[in-house]
Amino acid sequence: MLLKDKVAIVTGASTGLGKAAAIAMAREGAAVMLAGLNTEAGEAVREEIRHAGGRAVFEHVDVAEPEAVERMVARTVEAFGRLDLAYNNAGIESPSCATQELDIDKVKRAYDINVHGVLLSMKYEIPHMLKAGGGAIVNATSIWGIDASPGRAIYVSAKHAVSGLTKTAALELADKNIRVNAVAPGPILTPMLLRDWKGQVDKAAAIIPMGRVGRAEEVADAVVWLCSERASFITGIILPIDGGVAARMG
Repeated sequence: MLLKDKVAIVTGASTGLGKAAAIAMAREGAAVMLAGLNTEAGEAVREEIRHAGGRAVFEHVDVAEPEAVERMVARTVEAFGRLDLAYNNAGIESPSCATQELDIDKVKRAYDINVHGVLLSMKYEIPHMLKAGGGAIVNATSIWGIDASPGRAIYVSAKHAVSGLTKTAALELADKNIRVNAVAPGPILTPMLLRDWKGQVDKAAAIIPMGRVGRAEEVADAVVWLCSERASFITGIILPIDGGVAARMG
């Protein structure tokens, strides 16, 4: 088991990429704090992990709220005794429109979740990892956190911010035995993709050199690997998981 006896937090764990990663981390031996807004779905993930013999608890968390994030981390340590790993995955999509037509309220909410949620998570996770003697953090950016696309100013700028936060924290913690990396998925078959592409999976697949959208499990496997000792000399990277999209964008 790659994560045997480790303790992990996964935000946005109720569905999609977070759910897949939480299940994969538990399968590899980690005890997992499942954090999310959908309590019913989160409890279902908890039951799935426990039924398979893993350890997990669920906490209702809005990652835009500092007190909620602090409580999430405290409860993790209370439940499992320490914190070693985190996949800061919680995020929301943003409507497509020209920059000058942005709805400022939607900009604020997107930044609160996609940027401040990652920043707050790291703020409260890192002290406990330092106490534990080290750890690994994986943040959720996107191929749009590497490049850009017209009409996507809110999402692109938020994900670029996450990429920058990841590299900065990696440099700050490199000599403290805490590695910080990010995964940058392209189109992955999740509820978010179906909403964003209005169910047109074939249209999403058409932009991918490999000719298909990705699976949530493929991102989860990368998250597990980055959290494991198999990636012990890797920090500060933004890892595309995109079927070749980033290579084509250059």
